[in-house]
Amino acid sequence: MSDDTLKDRHAVVTGGGSGIGAATAAALLRAGARVTLMGRDAAKLEAQRSALGGGESIACVSVDVTDEGAVEAAFAHAVEGLGAIDILVNNAGQATAAPFAQTDLALWKRMLDVNLTGVFLCTRAVLPAMLVRKSGRIVNVASTAGQVGYPYVAAYCASKHGVIGMTRALALEVATQGVTVNAVCPGYTETELLQASLDQITRKTSRSEAEARSILVRHNPQQRFVQPDEVANAVLWLCAPGSSAITGQSISVSGGEIT
Repeated sequence: MSDDTLKDRHAVVTGGGSGIGAATAAALLRAGARVTLMGRDAAKLEAQRSALGGGESIACVSVDVTDEGAVEAAFAHAVEGLGAIDILVNNAGQATAAPFAQTDLALWKRMLDVNLTGVFLCTRAVLPAMLVRKSGRIVNVASTAGQVGYPYVAAYCASKHGVIGMTRALALEVATQGVTVNAVCPGYTETELLQASLDQITRKTSRSEAEARSILVRHNPQQRFVQPDEVANAVLWLCAPGSSAITGQSISVSGGEIT
């Protein structure tokens, strides 16, 4: 993709301080976009901004995506800083495992609040202006857990299934108004979130990290973990001018796990 594909576009990436969010921000910057990184940890965002070269084309805004007022203020600040928002990548998320019988209401609510309500609030913050301009790209980073079920992560699966359902519904609602809404669904990806899952397995079982990796990597027919750049490339494609006919889709980036 050429370096000016997204010239003059402003993209917001939530969960932009690391992993898939950071890789996506880098890909969007390379394509010429201005990028606002959002996340809860201001220091992590600033560190990522520096790693991406800093400069006037990249900004940071700290926000808790589950807080309605904070989201509204954060997106207003982003518009004030780098202009109208053309692209939203909803990447902020959490994953916590527990057997269903041990999933308490607090865990259930936390998974839904961060992974689903956060997507709703951030999307609602950008959509009205996109509809006025009749132009916009919304990409939700869901998961293969939104396409199939996995044991011990019922709350996480429910939240990601919700993201895909919302994606499909909104895509139909705005299909004639120049806005596309899609989801990318990574399998197990080499990120801090994956490391946290590995740590949880080793902590709760007698398995080594190598054994834990072997268990998780079996899901991928390519027998490897997905890399953040591979997910970022899928997001970038959905944001490109030539992707305007792609909407309402949940695209698996999982080495063939979902067919």
